[in-house]
Amino acid sequence: MNGATLVVGASHGIGKATAAALVRAGRRVVISDLDGAALATTAQLIGDAPYFPLDVRDKAEVQRTIARIESEHGPIDSLAHVAGVLETGSILDTTPAAWHQVFDVNVYGLVSVLRAVGTRMRNRQRGSIVVVGSNAAGVPRVGMGAYGASKSAAEMIVRVLGLELAEFGIRANIVAPGSTDTAMQRSLWTDEDNGRHAVINGNLGSYKVGIPLKRIAEPTDIAHAVEFLLSDRARHITMQTLYVDGGATLRA
Repeated sequence: MNGATLVVGASHGIGKATAAALVRAGRRVVISDLDGAALATTAQLIGDAPYFPLDVRDKAEVQRTIARIESEHGPIDSLAHVAGVLETGSILDTTPAAWHQVFDVNVYGLVSVLRAVGTRMRNRQRGSIVVVGSNAAGVPRVGMGAYGASKSAAEMIVRVLGLELAEFGIRANIVAPGSTDTAMQRSLWTDEDNGRHAVINGNLGSYKVGIPLKRIAEPTDIAHAVEFLLSDRARHITMQTLYVDGGATLRA
């Protein structure tokens, strides 16, 4: 493919690593994120890539930005959607505002991007899409009701999209990370050593299995999976969820 590769949510963590991995793979990468200052830093680090601040919650802004990217940098042939937010708390105690925040970004924001990019791919009858979800979509976790539900919804949206776009030769897949060493993950820890230890070993009290591989993923571990699924090496893979979690869910 000769078009552009768009990474949405490229300012930090997995998105930033994904943008870098795609540049190393020889792709023309364009990046976007809500955090404009951090986005500019990512752009510089990966070779002065074009960057576009974007709030995925704003449907009109999404359409304008995608149109501008294609006008200035050519058709988007590949999309890596990594943008997401996390809110923790029990289902009974999480506020409606928190639920709306999670779903506005993780579900409705995702759909806005998929609609803006996917309709253009459908018109051209080519393209590949990878959405970064979470292994929390596939297994219940204490305090992760809103987040897990949003990621479960996102997974089904992408699978259905893959089915609908298959006749046009367009693939859509999900990469589902487990615990990954990012700012989002560290926000759940009280301190570095104990937090890492608890994640790797699990917690019987909260019914959380540990990580059989005995390590927390690095963002590059997830990025490499995204790059593979976007590439022609995965040309016969669609509507699939690739768990990259060191075995943490036991693929439940």
